Amino acid sequence: MTKRNNTSNKKELSLEQHEELLRALKARFEKNMHRHKGLEWAKVQAKLDANTEKLWSLNEMEITGGEPDVVGHDKKKGEYIFYDCSAESPKGRRSVCYDREGLESRKKHKPENNAIDMATAMGIELLTEEQYRALQKLENFDMKTSSWVQTPSDIRELGGALFCDCRFGHVFVYHNGAESYYAARGFRGSLRV
Repeated sequence: MTKRNNTSNKKELSLEQHEELLRALKARFEKNMHRHKGLEWAKVQAKLDANTEKLWSLNEMEITGGEPDVVGHDKKKGEYIFYDCSAESPKGRRSVCYDREGLESRKKHKPENNAIDMATAMGIELLTEEQYRALQKLENFDMKTSSWVQTPSDIRELGGALFCDCRFGHVFVYHNGAESYYAARGFRGSLRV
């Protein structure tokens, strides 16, 4: 697993981290061709090499257990789309409230962080419900865990937040108070490169 670069606050990787991450991404890409039929690793790598800040974000996805992989290609924008493809919600992103407001509203037993702030710091976005459903069409994810997804403002204004999982061969969307957190709930992210 790649490590964080503690020598600098810049969003860039050392040469060693860069190479290690590319090896991991390439191996995952080649092992899971069903996620990105018709795409070529060489073209993906060329985009990654030209976007070092995005590579830093992918490294953050990797070190928090997300196992990012290519799930699509936006031909109009010329961007490759990465989602967290770990079997379960990424381990390094669990036990978090939905957002800062939810976190600050807790009187006791506050978790260390929240999904929205973590995603922003990583340079990624939480999956939407639509993206989550598209991911589940590739294979089954979150069969034991659940993941926060982007919540519509009308729900969030009333104190709620949405999360999803996959049980019994179906994707389920649920709600909780945004201040809630569970050891088995994290979040999945997306990144365009």
